[in-house]
Amino acid sequence: MTNKITIHLASPRGFCAGVERAIEIVKKAIKKYGIPVYVRHEIVHNKHVVEDLKKQGVIFIKELSEIKDKSRPVIFSAHGVPKSVPNLAKLEKIFFIDATCPLVSKVHREAEQLNKNNYQILLIGHANHPEVVGTIGQLPKNSVHLIETANDALSYKNTNTKKLAYITQTTLSIDDTAEIIKILKEKFPNISAPKREDICYATTNRQLAVKKIAPLCDIFFVIGSKNSSNSLRLVEVAKRSGCKNTFLIDSKKESSINNIGKYKNIGISSGASAPENLVLDLIKEIKKNTKVELKEVEVAKENVFFKIPKILN
Repeated sequence: MTNKITIHLASPRGFCAGVERAIEIVKKAIKKYGIPVYVRHEIVHNKHVVEDLKKQGVIFIKELSEIKDKSRPVIFSAHGVPKSVPNLAKLEKIFFIDATCPLVSKVHREAEQLNKNNYQILLIGHANHPEVVGTIGQLPKNSVHLIETANDALSYKNTNTKKLAYITQTTLSIDDTAEIIKILKEKFPNISAPKREDICYATTNRQLAVKKIAPLCDIFFVIGSKNSSNSLRLVEVAKRSGCKNTFLIDSKKESSINNIGKYKNIGISSGASAPENLVLDLIKEIKKNTKVELKEVEVAKENVFFKIPKILN
């Protein structure tokens, strides 16, 4: 038996309420309407979830024009969609169910209200991320200006006479966003902020848990897919918090398990769209060749639940 390893397991980790709701919507739609069911874009950013749903009869599409049988239901992903998408579905008489996370919908409503009140909106987020595309797409063209970095905030000039307000993507780094907001508030003291922070509770909690355990670890694994914004942020947080040796992995296969014996302290967390069984598989794999002490470090309890659309009950 090789040396003893301590696994520091971040809690909370894995599925958030918005992801659970979106997956449940797809499963209930299959049960109620049979297969195939179409889903526009990945329902959540995790390849294991997507592959599993494909096996159950889901057809993933990028645009509504790819739907071959328009009598079948289509589900919009948890990240939200531009208004043009449901409008087109109505025009084409396609039955759709919206699985947008309620916390993303909250940002959409904020954006609409600000626009109605004649604000110039600054959206802090990542270009081309489906959530950002969806939020910008709630409003007429050029109503929203995207701020991706601190430099963007520094160089932004308010060229019109409108009042300024900012909103944010829900899955950002708390620290990066705080830095950008600080710059905006210093430049524009009257800028309007959201009544309640837009970064979602799950993103915040997962980052806080990683911050707490990363300084104790020689190596850190974040389980999540490469296109998952919140998983990528967890990697950044772990590196910044003291564990440079941090890796984003999709499953135990990618974890260089053969060399694991040389580490004394391993950190593990998972993104908000990564299934818990992937975490358990990784721990099981590590336990095969080493003596493991498991320490779960909890920073918050989560009991958030979002209702499924009535049509599926």
